[in-house]
Amino acid sequence: MDPQSTGDPQSTYDRIASHFSKTREYAWPEVESFLADRSAARALDVGCGNGRHTEALAARAETAVGVDLSRGLLDEAVSRARDRGYADAAAFIHADAASLPVRDGAVDLAVYVATLHHLSPRAERVESLNELARVLAPGGVALVSAWSTAHDRFDRDEGFDTTVDWTLPGGETVPRYYHIYSPAEFESDLGASGLEVRHTRVSSGNCYAAVSAPGR
Repeated sequence: MDPQSTGDPQSTYDRIASHFSKTREYAWPEVESFLADRSAARALDVGCGNGRHTEALAARAETAVGVDLSRGLLDEAVSRARDRGYADAAAFIHADAASLPVRDGAVDLAVYVATLHHLSPRAERVESLNELARVLAPGGVALVSAWSTAHDRFDRDEGFDTTVDWTLPGGETVPRYYHIYSPAEFESDLGASGLEVRHTRVSSGNCYAAVSAPGR
């Protein structure tokens, strides 16, 4: 696949959903650290995948909503919630990160991790950040992450588009589109959005930012 081509992320992740979910059992330490000592009435997991971070949000919120473009991953998330006993505290919605079906100012706590880098072009990535700003309530906070050039598998300083193969049992490979952010570019896209950046850092090869809606 041409690295400039995004393909179809929905069909890509539908295709690998079951196997992908088996490798995504636990919440990231950076997410757990961000959520520690926080609580909320309404929480949102943008790009929820199999719901591992939705589960962490459900433990800290009255209601947690996971949003994903892949119906296959949403099926995995629903099954996980039932199996692990938090289905009553979580809901899962099929939607695009750049067009969230959530009303303005409705979310107190959110995570948007490992998803921004799958969107293309840049305008859509920035629009998804604007959507996050729109749905955050006064006092609400969110954690945003994206894969970074700081990862040891990359030897580049500037952001770039690429594909990263997922290997299914049996050896079939499925290419996945990524935009690999430089830390400076990540901060630039955040700055171009409606979000207020509280702080940024790089950890485990990912850029992270704690954000809120401006003036809230």
